[in-house]
Amino acid sequence: MVNKQKKVDLKPTQVLVLGFLLLIVLGAVLLDLPVASQPNVNGVRDSVGVIDALFTATSAVCVTGLVVVNTMEHWSLFGKVVIIILIQIGGLGFMTLATTFFMLMGRKIGLKERLVIQEALNQNAISGLVRLVRSILLGTVIIEGVGALFLTIAFLKDYPLKEAITLGVFHSISAFCNAGFDIISKTSFSPYVHDVAVNLTIMVIIILGGLGFTVWIDLIKVTKEKFEKKLDFKHWFLRLNLHSKLVLALTASFLLGGLVLFFLFEMNNQRTIGDFTFGQKVLASMFQSVTPRTAGFNTIPLDRMTDGSKFLTIILMFIGGSPAGTAGGVKTVTIGVLIFAVISVVRSKEETEIFDRRIPEDIVKRALAVVMISLSVVVMVTITLTITENFSFMDTLFEAVSAFGTVGLSLGITEELSAIGKLVMCVTMFIGRLGPVTMAVAFAIRSSRRATNIRKPEEKVMVG
Repeated sequence: MVNKQKKVDLKPTQVLVLGFLLLIVLGAVLLDLPVASQPNVNGVRDSVGVIDALFTATSAVCVTGLVVVNTMEHWSLFGKVVIIILIQIGGLGFMTLATTFFMLMGRKIGLKERLVIQEALNQNAISGLVRLVRSILLGTVIIEGVGALFLTIAFLKDYPLKEAITLGVFHSISAFCNAGFDIISKTSFSPYVHDVAVNLTIMVIIILGGLGFTVWIDLIKVTKEKFEKKLDFKHWFLRLNLHSKLVLALTASFLLGGLVLFFLFEMNNQRTIGDFTFGQKVLASMFQSVTPRTAGFNTIPLDRMTDGSKFLTIILMFIGGSPAGTAGGVKTVTIGVLIFAVISVVRSKEETEIFDRRIPEDIVKRALAVVMISLSVVVMVTITLTITENFSFMDTLFEAVSAFGTVGLSLGITEELSAIGKLVMCVTMFIGRLGPVTMAVAFAIRSSRRATNIRKPEEKVMVG
């Protein structure tokens, strides 16, 4: 009798989870090798340890930026190369790079691969996915290349050419992928807090990475029409699809609001920007408003900020960037949908409307599910860390949100976490990188499967 082996048919979400897990394990194995670490005072290279290697690999693949050892000082050239490769793969998604490999090998992209790509890029349809991947790769190369060039030129005043190029390439990739890893100093970009060129370049790269790949394509298409048909700004904006309009409006609102509030909270704080000139205060506040989009860099000491700034940073980290990009968090559009849903309720409208368009009820439910699940995870992680660690509540909450939002900002407690705390943070970063999107999709699938023609009796409850 022939035993027929059962074929394992993984769902797209399961493929994504396993793919990221395997990438993290591979990265941890490589970073745990002695060659990945700098030699000690005796010239001997010691392994960083399994937990620290796993933490660093998870942080890199999940493009978080939280570190338990200083990236600049601890890792050798081999270790830094491994980290930046993990960041690039984690930022773009392993399926994007796998698709590129298949295309180079001349292999046809099948339905199963397309479904996984659709899940990874949070798309509504499978048509045009391969073309989208090509556009993503081309855009990534251009943005990271131009960013590396500008940063290299900016770093040339402080470093020789070879080192300036290395710093430019590393930080351009890290900024675009919203990773937050840096090899510039022990205090991130604090030495360049007043450098306009470095600050603006990093901020532009972060924002472009956080806008989302589909928004790029829409912007390019409509901008071409603008020049061809000589459209003014109003008509240019109206031709954008609803998603792009919402992303641009919310991104501008959060960045501007963050800039104003950080400026007000810190303008008289002598421990951060109190001694800066007006222009320097604006620049530092602007950078601090951009970096919680899950980029993870900082130019001012975060632990010296006022409680208002710390809490504002927590809110911005939780929101994060926009869908289908390199940023984390629950995403700007998710929050935007819920805000407009509330406005519709206040205005006694039965349906959610945004820019004269109606939002389907299932999208509103999905947004609510993402936010509620995310809040639950943050609460659970914060409670767990208050049990396993001995830090203040603000420090603990800040760390938990930073990990879940894959941000990488810290008030200085990451290196002091216990082994259990580090493992909890690894799980949190992993959930943050894959959780909100996959949970929302899984929720929608379960809802559709349970849908029948039978409607349950209606009964009202009191809310509010």
